[in-house]
Amino acid sequence: MMICVALPGLAISTEEGQMTGRGLEGFYRAGRRVLSRCEVRVAGREPLAVQARMAAADRARFVGTLRTSPQAGPDPDVVVERNRLADGTERITLHSAAPRPLRLPVEVSLGTDLADLGSIASGRAGPELPASVHDSGLRWSCATGNASVTAAPPPSDALASAGLLRWELDLPPGGSRSVELRVRPDGAGPLRTVGRAATSPLAAARAEGDDPGVPGLLRTSLEDLQALLLRDPANPADTHLAAGAPWRCGLAPADSLVAARMALPLGTGLAAGTLRILARTQLTGPGPQSGMIPGPRRDAGPHLPPQCTGTEATLLFPVLLAEARRWGLGEQETEELLPAAERCLTWLRTTVGDDTYLRDPHPGGPVRCETQAHAHRAALLGADLLDTCGRTGGPALRQWAQALRTAFRKDFWVDDLGGGRPAAARAPDGSPVPHLGAAAVHLLDTGLLGEGALAPGLLDKVRTENLARLLGSPVMDSGWGLRGLGAKEPGFNPFGHRAGAVRIQETAVAVAGLAAAGYEKEATSLLRGALAAAETFDHRLPDMYAGEQRTEGSAPLPHPAACRPAAIPAAAGVLLLTTLVGIRPDAPAGTVTLRPMRSAPLGEIGFTGLRIAGAPFSVRVSRLGLAMVEEAADGLQLGV
Repeated sequence: MMICVALPGLAISTEEGQMTGRGLEGFYRAGRRVLSRCEVRVAGREPLAVQARMAAADRARFVGTLRTSPQAGPDPDVVVERNRLADGTERITLHSAAPRPLRLPVEVSLGTDLADLGSIASGRAGPELPASVHDSGLRWSCATGNASVTAAPPPSDALASAGLLRWELDLPPGGSRSVELRVRPDGAGPLRTVGRAATSPLAAARAEGDDPGVPGLLRTSLEDLQALLLRDPANPADTHLAAGAPWRCGLAPADSLVAARMALPLGTGLAAGTLRILARTQLTGPGPQSGMIPGPRRDAGPHLPPQCTGTEATLLFPVLLAEARRWGLGEQETEELLPAAERCLTWLRTTVGDDTYLRDPHPGGPVRCETQAHAHRAALLGADLLDTCGRTGGPALRQWAQALRTAFRKDFWVDDLGGGRPAAARAPDGSPVPHLGAAAVHLLDTGLLGEGALAPGLLDKVRTENLARLLGSPVMDSGWGLRGLGAKEPGFNPFGHRAGAVRIQETAVAVAGLAAAGYEKEATSLLRGALAAAETFDHRLPDMYAGEQRTEGSAPLPHPAACRPAAIPAAAGVLLLTTLVGIRPDAPAGTVTLRPMRSAPLGEIGFTGLRIAGAPFSVRVSRLGLAMVEEAADGLQLGV
């Protein structure tokens, strides 16, 4: 499927260009299909599809050809071009190459069921609704809503019973004529997307370098991020990222925080808006959940029960605020969001209580490895945030983090002949759950402190080296990115959401963490694999794809349930590329430290239009792995 996105608008098509009403095809607005069928016939025949491509995140271009007269011989003499936009606009243009004038009848057959996306996805969409002639087009109504299509120029004939609009178009030799259709719910104005507004929170960054895929990946990532931006209805100045199209076009707290954190090199505006939106959802009443940011449960693979994304979101909140402050979030915005971050940290300490580990919120649940990594990072970055903002509580958080490190290194390491591995979890009886999965990469994501320093991790140097070796092995590295579960583990399924498929989030986190820890060989292999996969997906990475081993001439297999575009993969494109530079800013201290990958795995690479301390930041890394700042905020000094 080709998915055009400019939320809350979507247009889903096959490569044939004709919308037939089958499956998910159609124009959508706010999760409802306002048009399911849009079929074009010229002179009674469908154009022969010759090309379909995405022109941008919000538009697709389809080209077909026709032979309108026998005198033309075998060559087509009319080209039919269709430009389809996510905002509900379709422009149909006929180009003539005939040596004589043509008069061509054009018919557009339209229909809709006004079904919601969930019903369509589960096969419960109803039949097409009857149409009525309305203004210069057609209109459909049902108990749940209505929609209309208007045409310019107006059709010469409209048949409501058949859902048909007709024109007679005169084309001079070499000439063109166009028809434009606009579909939207009755009373709805033009779609005003956040990403195309002058106030978009994302900087218009650009990349260039020796690798030809670098500019395209950053450009597409930025386009997809802009296409997935949504405003908070109650507070339109605040924006967040929807998780992904077509299935998850709403707020997913953990995903929105992860994506905003990965996108910090594009500015702090998205982080600030996301934090403000989620702060308004925070539970503040009495009880053990006070301070928590609610989130749904999600599948965790064949070895562990589903986990609560609210726990992850609550731990990510203070981390994102602390790091956004390092990237240049203003003092006033930090102070505004600080009480919510304090409530998250209070929830953490209250939930842990006298224990060492942060356990699943449901009785009898496991103690997960990745949850301890999230909690440890939140404690250290939260303590740093509290200290620098003059608040209390920092020493207690650091003391607990130290106790967690000591216990984790003893309880969560499974020894074997290969040097051991981190356990994925501890079962309720204390026994380790030993399978090797991509969740372990979060042990490498320690977080950014001041003056370019990274927070200490839960693993010591020897165990970090063992983990790096495992992540770089063929068991985990598919050649297209990191598998969610090791290929030799019981329950491995290359299409398993958490059981073997490549999820680009863990791949990007692994690349950044391995590079920061000095394991550039393993980081480079995963980076090259992810970039190769991105190229096969036209630089629009899905949130997951099959974890089949890469072989010569192969391509990654798409996952039928994946979102594309998706917020985290789009933001991961930013993280993957900026990892090559190793930007570690400390805007409050007026410094930025650069730790580029010394091996320069993609050759020379340069970025313009990134943002640190609210100002443009441009940097270049040479083929020798040496970094040079070309543009920065006044007073920003290069740290050591």
